[in-house]
Amino acid sequence: MKKIIFPVVLSLLGSSLFAQTTTVKQVKLTNFDLQSSAQVNSTGAELSTVQYHSPVYWFPVKVPSTVLTGLVANHIYPDPYQGLNNMLIPDASDQFNKEYNLEQYSFLPNDPNPWKKPYWYRTTFKVPAGDKGRHFQLIFKGINYRAAVWVNGKQIADSTQMAGMFADYNLDVTAAVNTGGENALAVKIYPLDYAGYPAKEQLQAMGPFYENGGPTGDIGKNVTMLCSVGWDWMPPVRDRNMGIWQPVYLRTTGAVTIGHPKLVTDLPNLPDTGVAKLSLNLTLSNHSAAEQKGKLTISIKPENFVGLPTQFSQNVSVAAEGSSVVDLNADKVSQLLVHQPHLWWPNGYGKANLYRIRLQYTDAAGIADDTTFVFGIRTVASKATTVKGFVRREFFVNGKRVHLNGGAWVPDMMVNRDSTRYDYEMHLCRNANVNLVRIWGGGVTPPDAFWNAADKYGEMVWSDFWVTGDTQGEFKGSPDWPIEGNVFVKNVVSTIFRIRNHPSLLVWTGGNEGHARKELYDAMRDNIIAMDGTRPFIPSSSGYAKLPAGWKGSYPDDMPSGVYSGGPYQWQDPKIYYKKADVGGDWVFKDETGIPSQPPYTTLAKTIPNLVWDTKLPFPLNNTWGYHDACTGAARFDLYNAEMVKRYGQPATMLNFSDKMQLMNYVGYQGIFEAAGHKLTETGGVMLWKLNAALPSVVWQIYDWYLEPNAGYYAMQNAVEPLHIQFNQDDSTAAVINRMHHATGLLNAKADVYNIDSKLVKSFSVSHIGLTDEGTQEVIHLKELLASTKGVSFVVLNLTNVAGQTVSHNVYWLAPGDDFSAINNMKPTQVQVKVLKTEKGQTENKWTLKFTNSTNKLAFFIRPQLMKNGEEVMPSYWTGNYFSLAPNESITVSVSAPLAKLGGVQPNVLVEGWNLDKQTIALPAK
Repeated sequence: MKKIIFPVVLSLLGSSLFAQTTTVKQVKLTNFDLQSSAQVNSTGAELSTVQYHSPVYWFPVKVPSTVLTGLVANHIYPDPYQGLNNMLIPDASDQFNKEYNLEQYSFLPNDPNPWKKPYWYRTTFKVPAGDKGRHFQLIFKGINYRAAVWVNGKQIADSTQMAGMFADYNLDVTAAVNTGGENALAVKIYPLDYAGYPAKEQLQAMGPFYENGGPTGDIGKNVTMLCSVGWDWMPPVRDRNMGIWQPVYLRTTGAVTIGHPKLVTDLPNLPDTGVAKLSLNLTLSNHSAAEQKGKLTISIKPENFVGLPTQFSQNVSVAAEGSSVVDLNADKVSQLLVHQPHLWWPNGYGKANLYRIRLQYTDAAGIADDTTFVFGIRTVASKATTVKGFVRREFFVNGKRVHLNGGAWVPDMMVNRDSTRYDYEMHLCRNANVNLVRIWGGGVTPPDAFWNAADKYGEMVWSDFWVTGDTQGEFKGSPDWPIEGNVFVKNVVSTIFRIRNHPSLLVWTGGNEGHARKELYDAMRDNIIAMDGTRPFIPSSSGYAKLPAGWKGSYPDDMPSGVYSGGPYQWQDPKIYYKKADVGGDWVFKDETGIPSQPPYTTLAKTIPNLVWDTKLPFPLNNTWGYHDACTGAARFDLYNAEMVKRYGQPATMLNFSDKMQLMNYVGYQGIFEAAGHKLTETGGVMLWKLNAALPSVVWQIYDWYLEPNAGYYAMQNAVEPLHIQFNQDDSTAAVINRMHHATGLLNAKADVYNIDSKLVKSFSVSHIGLTDEGTQEVIHLKELLASTKGVSFVVLNLTNVAGQTVSHNVYWLAPGDDFSAINNMKPTQVQVKVLKTEKGQTENKWTLKFTNSTNKLAFFIRPQLMKNGEEVMPSYWTGNYFSLAPNESITVSVSAPLAKLGGVQPNVLVEGWNLDKQTIALPAK
């Protein structure tokens, strides 16, 4: 392999930079037919001919599609997301099928387990005659678990070459492709080597703790989505997601192809960010028997801001059937030295500015290869310090400390998310002021569409590799798993190549609450350093999973991880979170905590389709709740439910139950994030278990599978806003929290205390306060007053700037002994809603509304909803919700929604509240 470092000739071009046409093509192959090999006797060579005619029916599927997804789409099996339908589908485990009598549901007449034998995917495609002499690559972005591939009767790859869920495969099919006519592709997908044995099904709403990963954790023998065997928030996926779960492309190029580009951005003069240095490394591969002489052209332009593009090129020769490494950097190429760069910043710290780079290689025949990707100019770093015996991890972006606020991300149960869904969910995260999404180690490293959306919305990503303590021996399973270490390492290398250029990727971790065995751990760490080296690696997403003596620690500081899981996972009074934050301990960086967070009534009937109370269970449960995760530790849900009844009284209806649970959600999430903010500069961050849902679920999420936020979502949104006023329920002190990297300016803080009858008990205010940088400032003490109050009190906090504008608004409800039953009899009131602004965009419409309480009664827990044809529009992105307004108080919020969800219908706003009558607000078209 030849390595080339160029001093090159450069030029500056105008806005037509990317107008040039190209003969490089990448076509997505989507329309496949699917059938079990139990039904098909033909070989791959026979199936991959255009003349093949099957004696049996094949199921049409749209790839990407797992086998089960395809069979559900063809109505062979019911939708496993809904109700108890999963109990009508056989499992991949023979033992499990016998225990639950699931064999009876196999659609294969002679096979009680329909997942034991491979499945065939087959399609045909045309290649124009004009492409004769070109180079053809068949690209599989992700299969599960093994695959063999044939094109036009020729085998291209076998199941030893294509193994593991997280590698992509680039196959040279030039010799097999027919130009000027039809081509046939046959893919044989093999099931997991070891199906894994699930835990007992969650068929009781108040059942036992679920055994994550099954009782033995043997799913860990494979390099796959470990939670597909079932976890305490997701039932077993019956086929373990075998299939083609990511896209398939046919790529047509010239003789020379561009491979594994690596773009590194550096800010060499930090804290000064006025200059950035870029470096680019890539490989040019010549697939012909003749030397290729050509020109490499590199173009860079702004992606989401206005600026001038640049382009430079140089001559590069690549030996016959050889390769050349091109290595460019700002010390030799002046145009890779960027003055006044537009930096990529995480959500809450600035704009996520993006650039697009285009790489083209042109030879005598024309454009041989042409590829492009988005990048951001930014640096990331990490530091570990010891605080009272606990190692604390901190992270920095562009030289500035960032406090991580976010949570774990879990895959869709049947890996069915598409690019639109990823965009919606990352937008929901940004809207909640989430700045960190953790890819949990028992799930999947998501497809490219996820990373593109994270880049766009400024979401930092914490990426675990596919290791958990439940399968790798920390709790159960074995460190000898996965069995084929070479498959694991190949998948690691492929993943690093695939995602290392994304600015959103903050940190690599060796897994979740456990470690791979040393040979695999070292391979992860060493390959990350060699192939990336621009971002930290930490051994595990848990400070409790100690590395054995002699193992290397985090990169680059060789320290422990400095992050801690372990909950608590049950609902806690906010005072508890404050006490934990004050002590420090594992709250110096808490990367897993959360509560069972009930969805709103809006989507409850979709999640639990038979909402009929089983009177043998606590109201309003029945056993369908168990299958949708109410038994994720029945004790947790029971405590959550019991605490709600204790505080707010026994609910009278299902709607009343859901509404009271939203009070619990709001207070619980508010406590978690405000307690961490209380020690903002002393902690590295706090992360939820978890942000999202794998299927319609009733626990552990701030927005549900239907993209409906619960009240906890908006509590988090409020609690981690860049400039915030909050009330410490442990010591009754109000404080200002500044998460920004700049001064707040002069501020005024006000605290008003009302009783249950909306009478103003006391008002406090303080002027000319503010912070010069990130930090906290105590401003008002209410302990003495609140100690003497009786019944329910409301503490209303407002933070205003020198212009009198409210920059933070917050409301708390307090009561001696936590007896809030009096709120069930609050005096009714009303609010007026005025539409201030309507904005129509290319992808979304947005409305700004002002809510005013002009009465003498406090309006409690106001919930506006964007409605279309009587149904809530989901997703809707509200800048505030579940808010409360004191007498004669106003708030301005906005809501936006994707045009695709509006469907050309003019929506309206439904306004509800704890003590409000419903009202509908018409939205103007313009």
